[in-house]
Amino acid sequence: MFTYILKRLLQTIPVILILSMLVFGLTFLVPGDPVTALLGPGINRSAESVEQAREELGLNNPVPVQYVNWLSGALRGDLGRSTSTGQPVGEALLRRIPVTAELALFSVLLSIVIALPLGVIAAVHRNSVWDIAASFLSILGLALPNFWLAILLIFFFAVRLGWLPASGHVSVFESPVEGIRHMLLPAIALSGGSAAALTRYIRSSMLEVLRNDYIRTAYAKGLTSQTVVVRHALKNAMIPVVTVIGIQLGLLMGGSLIVESIFLVPGVGSMMVNAIFTRDFPIIQAGALILATLVLLINLFVDILYGFLDPRIRYG
Repeated sequence: MFTYILKRLLQTIPVILILSMLVFGLTFLVPGDPVTALLGPGINRSAESVEQAREELGLNNPVPVQYVNWLSGALRGDLGRSTSTGQPVGEALLRRIPVTAELALFSVLLSIVIALPLGVIAAVHRNSVWDIAASFLSILGLALPNFWLAILLIFFFAVRLGWLPASGHVSVFESPVEGIRHMLLPAIALSGGSAAALTRYIRSSMLEVLRNDYIRTAYAKGLTSQTVVVRHALKNAMIPVVTVIGIQLGLLMGGSLIVESIFLVPGVGSMMVNAIFTRDFPIIQAGALILATLVLLINLFVDILYGFLDPRIRYG
């Protein structure tokens, strides 16, 4: 197991290196100039001040030189300074990563809570009213954009009913009740599509497992339907679903940009959206690279989890 983990970690190094090149290079395709956003309207700046700012930010260097300087600083833990606030990017990300991770974890747990019973019931009662209802809800969840769902949730549950707050964030470690109240609406908006996709995967995986001979043998032994489904079918059906859950967790962290901005959640997503508007390249580059690295680590964790779900899987 240790050898496998070490091998996978070594394999992620060239992947992260390629990702860093893509992230750094793609930021230069963003329209505008960080110096323009930093100095303000043209009437308040001179050619000398623009040139001095570009020199201080290293923007006059060739792009490969800028990339090497940025990568060497990142390897030392120095992700640069924000061109809009002047604060160290690393410190800002450390404050916001836990918020985004908390939202993503809450969303994926909510997706599992919704999708697991729907998928299992739809598979066990195939072609029934329950199956049709679950399929309809999953298609509806896939069709609804999360930003539109977020606006509807705010309108009904925050504005009209006043049950839940429309914006802000409270850590669940500081106040569990308030933390859940503030996290519930953005988590529902973020997890709608994920829950729908998981429902379809769980249903498909359960249907495949329920056709196997050992399931018929379990029924022939006189075991109850609940015992067969929970103890025999569900565990084996969850092995491919775990892969989807890991992918969904990564997508939820990346897809939190719009939802965090709508609900004013102080996470990495909202920070990156603001950085895009202000052409704050250091924040865009560091945020994208860290989110991509977290997705790679999540995939590694999912691969390791396979061995605990299925003892037949061995790591070489």
